[in-house]
Amino acid sequence: MTDSPAEGWFPRWKPTTADRVAPDERLPWPQTLIAGFQHVVAMFGSTVLAPIIMGFDPNVAVLFSGIGTLIFFLVVGGRVPSYLGSSFAFIAVVMAASGYSGTGANINIGVALGGIIAAGALYALIGLVVIKIGYGWIEKLMPPVVTGGIVAAIGLNLAPIAVKGISATGFDRVVGLITIVAVGAAAVYAPGMLRRIPVLIGGLVGYIIYWLGAAPFGDAPIDFARLDAAPWFGMPSFTAPVFSTSAMALIAPVAIILVAENLGHIKAIGAMTGRSLDPYVGRAFLGDGLATMLSGSFGGTGVTTYAENMGVMAVTRIYSTLVFVVAAVIAILLGFSPKFGALIGTIPGPVIGGLSIVIFGLITATAGRIWVENKVDFSETKNLITTAAAVIAGAGDLTLNIGGFTLGGIGTATFGAILLYALLDRGPKTAD
Repeated sequence: MTDSPAEGWFPRWKPTTADRVAPDERLPWPQTLIAGFQHVVAMFGSTVLAPIIMGFDPNVAVLFSGIGTLIFFLVVGGRVPSYLGSSFAFIAVVMAASGYSGTGANINIGVALGGIIAAGALYALIGLVVIKIGYGWIEKLMPPVVTGGIVAAIGLNLAPIAVKGISATGFDRVVGLITIVAVGAAAVYAPGMLRRIPVLIGGLVGYIIYWLGAAPFGDAPIDFARLDAAPWFGMPSFTAPVFSTSAMALIAPVAIILVAENLGHIKAIGAMTGRSLDPYVGRAFLGDGLATMLSGSFGGTGVTTYAENMGVMAVTRIYSTLVFVVAAVIAILLGFSPKFGALIGTIPGPVIGGLSIVIFGLITATAGRIWVENKVDFSETKNLITTAAAVIAGAGDLTLNIGGFTLGGIGTATFGAILLYALLDRGPKTAD
């Protein structure tokens, strides 16, 4: 494969049995199937957790993670190895737009879906612009100090939701804390591939603890009645979007976060594979945007390229894009299993709360990683002020009412950081 998109839309995948498999190579089909299943396991925990937190149907989310991955594969011409799973960047704005309290089904999901479609449309539009003129303007508009501040604001904005999830009873707190410790232990000490799925392992440990201890400690036991009654195969429960101007204005800015996130992932994958994927950045944005629009049209979450699956690639050194086609097909099959959805529905609230604390904390911590890796200099006043304003606006959920539009804390932090940095960047380059 060359670095130019002009060499035909799809590569010709060459069979190989080498330890390192390039994006335009493939293993024998039995090994490809096994590698694809590994990616399903890796994406599973987060792809299911995000819709649960937002009150969405996990079956639909998993189904459209698979369909979205196939769309991405087609748009990038099979050149960029990636899996598209549920994006956590949507959680805060979706909950705000739909008024969701964090438990049960989200009765206003339609309003949130309209906003997700708007975010996907904006994302796809950015992709078309990048295809036309390149992505240098994105790096200028959103340098690392800005993207880090926005990411930190998202994580901190979600913190109260996570803490509330494990605070109902003393036993809930214990289960939540055990879940957190189990995720950390799996991430650090688990052998081999198990280290790539800490959310899944931590959730399983918390599930077992709750199952064994709920009755003795007076909490409601897990109800398996719905699981027993659910058929193995059937249609998911699709939901139609509702287009509310205020909800669309609140959720659409998430596209900016997805742009920064996807650009970082493509750069990382390029480094892992030893190939420049820069010519496909615009296509990747477009594919992710189209996948998000389609998902939102039927009741699914917004999607994004998954770091979990990048981790699997780093461990296995298998970068073949055909592996992600296999993973996508498996996810689609799971989406058509009501039994699978009912099983997800039995996960206890404090387990979800414990996982949320870890996930939302990791989002926040990612900001520090962005700043460190890009050597952001906080001795420069413009960097310090931009970060301070964005983080506090997001953490405190600063809401602005502009005409008929409502801009929530995440939107305020996003646009505020971009505009404030652009204003301050005209001043002195270093602190006084």
